[in-house]
Amino acid sequence: MGRSELPVLRTEAMSPPRRSVLLGALGTAAALALTRPASAASAGSISTGPASVGVGAAGPTPAGTNSVGAAPAAPAAPAAHPAITPAYPLRTRADWAADESLRFSAGGTEIWPPEYYPLQTLSLHHTADGSTDPDPAARVRAIYRNDAVGKGWGDIGYHYLIDADGTVYEGRWSGTDGTPAHDAAGRLVTAAHIGGYNSGNLGIALLGTLTNTPASAAARAALVQLLAELAVRHSVDPLATVGYRNPVSGVTRTVAAISGHQDWAATLCPGTLHADLPQLRTDVDRLIG
Repeated sequence: MGRSELPVLRTEAMSPPRRSVLLGALGTAAALALTRPASAASAGSISTGPASVGVGAAGPTPAGTNSVGAAPAAPAAPAAHPAITPAYPLRTRADWAADESLRFSAGGTEIWPPEYYPLQTLSLHHTADGSTDPDPAARVRAIYRNDAVGKGWGDIGYHYLIDADGTVYEGRWSGTDGTPAHDAAGRLVTAAHIGGYNSGNLGIALLGTLTNTPASAAARAALVQLLAELAVRHSVDPLATVGYRNPVSGVTRTVAAISGHQDWAATLCPGTLHADLPQLRTDVDRLIG
């Protein structure tokens, strides 16, 4: 599988002065670049993995599909963002008791080794998992098991999940040397949340079915804060339009910098969040200042 880094096409890019203003507006408490604590499980490789592992319609795909041939020279990776105390609860994989053994085959091989690419866009989901378990951590574990074992991916498909109380959960394993969802260089680990458009595309899912129900106020507030922090870290203008290009397959799509699953595929996801997207983008932009 080709793993070339292709140019990111972006309009209305955030200027450096605005980035500084945003950091001042958020302060150290509102950003979520929390360095993974030493207590997080550390089993498995943190390398970018063999060329045979890529991103397909439902997660990792075998070699020989969507190849773009020889890779051009990769651009320099963005600088790592310093660790900042989050303004709301963040539960790491260790905190929500992820069973890290699920990431490995019976022979001890990591099923889906992490690969990393610069972030291009942010996509929203609802889990629509149908669970009535009152413990959101248990629901995250169930989603993880279904993705890792039931679907055979070897890990959960989202980068972050948010419960109704506004607690953020670390999703896809990204190693031990960076922050949740990122490596030490600040690149995004590839997850599996939108078929064919995963590399460089960060997925955030709100727990529950939002088809006819709005997100809770706490979940929405946490989502706005998380989106704002990510926009700062990756210099993404929340009101911009992005020319996304999959660095693995070369497929392209023009979308909003903050989009919903419906903008990429025929689906009801992310439910009522989709109609709320214009206001969400505005709220993120206002938080940036």
